[in-house]
Amino acid sequence: MKTINIQKFIKVSKDLPVIDVRTPTEFSDGHITNAMNIPIFSNEERAIVGTKYKQESRDTAIAKALEYIAEKTDHYLDELQKLALNQEICIYCWRGGFRSEGMGQLFQTTGKKVYRLEGGYKAFRNFVLDSFETKYKLIVIGGMTGSGKTEILEEIGKTSEQMLDLEGLANHKGSAFGALGQDDQPTTQQFENDLAAELTKFDVEKNIWLEDESRMIGRVKIPDALFDQIRSSSVIKIEVSKENRINRLIKDYANFSKIDLINSINNISRRLGGLNTQQAIEAIEHENYYKATDIILDYYDKTYTYGLEKREGQTVIPLKLENNDAKINARKVIEFVKRNIKLI
Repeated sequence: MKTINIQKFIKVSKDLPVIDVRTPTEFSDGHITNAMNIPIFSNEERAIVGTKYKQESRDTAIAKALEYIAEKTDHYLDELQKLALNQEICIYCWRGGFRSEGMGQLFQTTGKKVYRLEGGYKAFRNFVLDSFETKYKLIVIGGMTGSGKTEILEEIGKTSEQMLDLEGLANHKGSAFGALGQDDQPTTQQFENDLAAELTKFDVEKNIWLEDESRMIGRVKIPDALFDQIRSSSVIKIEVSKENRINRLIKDYANFSKIDLINSINNISRRLGGLNTQQAIEAIEHENYYKATDIILDYYDKTYTYGLEKREGQTVIPLKLENNDAKINARKVIEFVKRNIKLI
């Protein structure tokens, strides 16, 4: 078994299975992106071992731990065979201690070459948080709700340009309706891990395109260091007619159930106002999605405009787009940035 530092681990693990041997709870709170969980202890077992360590002695804790391991050795090896077909694997626990050492030695008995993370998941988390301090060349795409920013960025991502999909990583579209049709959101810790994994793929000397976001995307938070960079970068503000925005939003959201749409409206009722909330809900109930969207956009437009005005020192560069074709618009945005790069 070879113990390697976080930099080497990140490089090696790109092409190999990564095994997290911490408890299911630890894993669900946050793990290395694409890692697989083969817990050496269940949540309950780890609690028992920890209690014995604190209340009795280190030796009795180790004895209990070894008892659990002996009972489940075949299970560990069966899981390894299912999850890791490669002859080389990466492994980690919380701090690179007893758990990864023991499981690594066991996995070696099957003929696997094992790379163990020095410092464990704690070292990885330090690497993640440090990564957000890197200075990136950000191109921020903004615009009022329904402007088609996400679709434009998706098309930009299909070119040779680098694109960071914050909403995709967060499983949320960033509004009161943003959770509709999305998978459950990750924890903020896991969001940070996945975000760092994406950033390590990029060339820091080249532009990275991303969407203008609030600090919170649903329930997850953009790391402060990266958010500060987003807010200090120039914004290309996409300007599209309100009619086009309404039609785009109807296309995106009218297929969801009335109950889900009404619940989302109720979530912003205090900011929308009693009368507007009532009228928007009645419009949904009567399937008048155009009217409902028009009412709700008034609130979002005022909020977005107010937010832009409060950003001290941030340059906002407007770009009007008449076409609804995201591919054409992506090309126009890229060309616009190349022409105005000194302003950005």
